[in-house]
Amino acid sequence: MRIGLLAMSGLRAHDPNLLELGLTLPGVLERSRIVGSLPSLGLLYLAAYTPPGHELAYFEAEGDGSEPSELYGCDLVAISTFSAQVGEAYTIADRLREAGVQVAMGGLHVTVEPEEALQHADYVFLGEGERSWPAAINAISAGNAQRIWNSADFPPLDIDTLATPRYDLLNVQRYSRFPVQTTRGCPWRCDFCASNVMLNEPYRKRPVAGVIGDIQAIRRLRKRVFVEFADDNTFVDHNWGKELCRALIPLGIKWFTETDISVADDLQLLQLMRQARCRQVLIGLESPGQNALEGIELKANFKSRRSSSNLDAVRRIQDQGITVNGCFILGLDRQTPDIFEQVLDFANQAPLYDVQITVLTPFPGTPLYARLLREGRILTPGRWDLCTLFDVNYRPKNMTIDQLRNGMAWLAEHLYSEEALLRRRRPFFDSLW
Repeated sequence: MRIGLLAMSGLRAHDPNLLELGLTLPGVLERSRIVGSLPSLGLLYLAAYTPPGHELAYFEAEGDGSEPSELYGCDLVAISTFSAQVGEAYTIADRLREAGVQVAMGGLHVTVEPEEALQHADYVFLGEGERSWPAAINAISAGNAQRIWNSADFPPLDIDTLATPRYDLLNVQRYSRFPVQTTRGCPWRCDFCASNVMLNEPYRKRPVAGVIGDIQAIRRLRKRVFVEFADDNTFVDHNWGKELCRALIPLGIKWFTETDISVADDLQLLQLMRQARCRQVLIGLESPGQNALEGIELKANFKSRRSSSNLDAVRRIQDQGITVNGCFILGLDRQTPDIFEQVLDFANQAPLYDVQITVLTPFPGTPLYARLLREGRILTPGRWDLCTLFDVNYRPKNMTIDQLRNGMAWLAEHLYSEEALLRRRRPFFDSLW
């Protein structure tokens, strides 16, 4: 078979104020732009697990929601999408199927909304697709495939022997960053987090040799690379993190990752990260004060317990020449309208090199969505296109909807003006001299 792999890339937002402000101000949606410009690691993994004898091609949907014409020459098209883009993905899938092309869909959204996806796809994949994909391809080729493929029906994925993604399918010159996975999952299990809760898998670390092998595979295609570790929380295990950094040092590559604030506790780890050329860590601080963080985690209260020391922790990380992108969620149940000034004050006091602000977003399948739906606080159930992290589709508990929207816009203006960015970043560069 000729199999097309279609990634739904690009930025999504609907709020008119943020569209006017955020798309031109640095930082508001900067992180989302970067994520949207990365190739789909999930599809590249599927390609690596495709049985031999099939022709593979990687594509990305256009910014206007249209699809490359080459897809219509495929026998099967696998589509990867997030909730915010799923409507566009369904429209493309409908067009492909009408033209006689079989369509497979998977990912986080499809995993929790399989019946919805079955209205637009021939085959639906639940959970980690690598587990069921090889058997599905063999069955589709033989013409006797079932429609739903659940990873739970197959042996667990052996992350110790995870295959190298098929980076060779990419036009590598068009990408500025390349995703590499070092871990899967996160132990903190925040109730709003889609990736951990939906996949329902434990936190797993890959062997360092496997991670280095993936990076070397990219470097064979392009000499100078910037690596984005596609993890939810890379450095949970500090000793493993040190092993990874020691292996990265000889490579001389620059890299970015997401982790938690505990990296600031280990000076040796921070020093190794600097020597390994870590350029930035993204850390989910969520809210400046402890009270707002109480109860957001399902299995622990890590972020709440750590919040009082976050200012000093950010400074320790940045003192090592590693910038911090501090992420805040606006509209948590315990937050009041004072939150917008509180976030601004924290960002300036730290001072944070980068700041990411998002609206609390009830993604389908998360405990947050189930709770808000039960409480009658979802404004429009099923409006997946509003799962952008920047649009409000629920009723906040301690502020009005307009206060949340207007506060987000006010904070964006004060965080991302040229003057504000320079004021926050100057101390970082001064410390390097």
